[in-house]
Amino acid sequence: MTPDTTQLDPKPQPEARSTAGMTTKVVKGSLWTLAGQVAPLGVSLFTTPFVIRLLGSEGYGVLILVGLIPTYFAFADFGMGIASTKFASEAYAAGDSEKEARTVRTAALIAVIVSLPIAAAIFIFSNAAISAFNVPPELHTEANLALKLASITFVIGFLNNIFNTPQLTRLRMDLNTFVNSGFRMLGLIATPIVIYLGGGILGAVAILLIVALLTLAAHLYVSGKLLNQLFQFTLDRNLIRPMLNFGGALVIAGIAGIFLVNTEKGFLSAIISPQALAYYYVAFMFANMMTMFSGAMVQSLLPAFSQLQSDKNREHLLSLYSRGIKMNLLWLVPTVYILTIIAKPFFTMWAGEDFGRESVTPFYIILSGIVVNIVAYFPHTAIIASGRTDVLAKLYWIELPFYILIVWYLTTHFGILGTAAAWSLRVIVDAFLMFFLVKRIVHLSFHFNNSIYFLTAIIIMIGGLAISILVSFNFFVVFPLTIVTFSIYLLITYRWLIDNNEMNWFINILKNRLAK
Repeated sequence: MTPDTTQLDPKPQPEARSTAGMTTKVVKGSLWTLAGQVAPLGVSLFTTPFVIRLLGSEGYGVLILVGLIPTYFAFADFGMGIASTKFASEAYAAGDSEKEARTVRTAALIAVIVSLPIAAAIFIFSNAAISAFNVPPELHTEANLALKLASITFVIGFLNNIFNTPQLTRLRMDLNTFVNSGFRMLGLIATPIVIYLGGGILGAVAILLIVALLTLAAHLYVSGKLLNQLFQFTLDRNLIRPMLNFGGALVIAGIAGIFLVNTEKGFLSAIISPQALAYYYVAFMFANMMTMFSGAMVQSLLPAFSQLQSDKNREHLLSLYSRGIKMNLLWLVPTVYILTIIAKPFFTMWAGEDFGRESVTPFYIILSGIVVNIVAYFPHTAIIASGRTDVLAKLYWIELPFYILIVWYLTTHFGILGTAAAWSLRVIVDAFLMFFLVKRIVHLSFHFNNSIYFLTAIIIMIGGLAISILVSFNFFVVFPLTIVTFSIYLLITYRWLIDNNEMNWFINILKNRLAK
């Protein structure tokens, strides 16, 4: 009799997923993410002027401050938002859905355990926090209550950044975009209505809490459909230590990084006033529109880079890295041109004459920093995907004390312009360091073929912009000049900067999209 050996068969090993078409998936995901940023931005451009006028520049500055204070503790998830994406992407690439689900649950539990005490501290000490930032006495009580609500939204936001992981690992940025952007736009529309009905700053922050709860419910539903094992109750104990090691270094980097990103805003409010913060924030927000495409690509690139870490995928990783930087460089120049031209009339019409007067010059200064720093998103993401978050921790902590001194000195002596200059100086230095580190540690480098043609195109655009400034942005000169310079730039880009493979790849994407 032949013995039954079926019970002895080993459990089938997960089959690794193919990485074919990764570049196309990243681009599609990036476009969806970009759409998810542009659509709320369009709604925000419409609703924010109402918020500014209903609250006044001082009240609007206080609203920004209430949202800003929790961001100083954005490390409180212990890096689990990024850790979940990295480790779950590796499990997904290996075809192990069970491990992917356990990774997400483990990350969520760690984030809750770590973030709740910090959220409780913000809630308890909200009054002291508000007092430290020069808030006017008549707005103090309302700001205090609003910050307590913001501390609850703080924890829910961490869970949103973890439970969307199954969407990110599959590069289903369309679903992630619909969930995040859909509810965000509803919140943006509801905010001025609530303020108009008497809700004030407190009502605006309450809307943010409701939006966060609805977003979490939607992420749980959508991610549960993509990953059926998501709602089981087991954890992955073997992953706890690697995730804590990864997240720990990320937290150390994140603490310094948060202060590097936001220190100048707190200093500006404390040294000058919340009103000055409002002027600066509007300039910062408008300049930060430049980062939308790069930021959109990063959300797709982190899971993609994580799935391409093996030696056999090395060439694919290099190609994806270089192509992403090149795409960003090509659109960067004309975008800067347009934003520079429209800045002053936009601020004046959108937010009022005082913003048109006070926000324009800080905008130009901030924009100069963003132009250099924007492509550094790619080496930064590559370093995280490689697991070397400890490098970022060391870098940021070295930068931080110098930056604090520079911000304090320039803000004290030059006001809002000094604040903007300090921020731009820091991100420019950071960009050069990122490219140096990614080459040394991850062995990724970028080379722009036909760079002489790209420099020629840049010079032409700078010349057009210089003439526009000399004629005080006279429409009848600037409009035809813009048409001519853009036409030359596009011709150079098409003829010498995009190779045949890239053009065919782009055409095929368009054909496939149109065929649907």
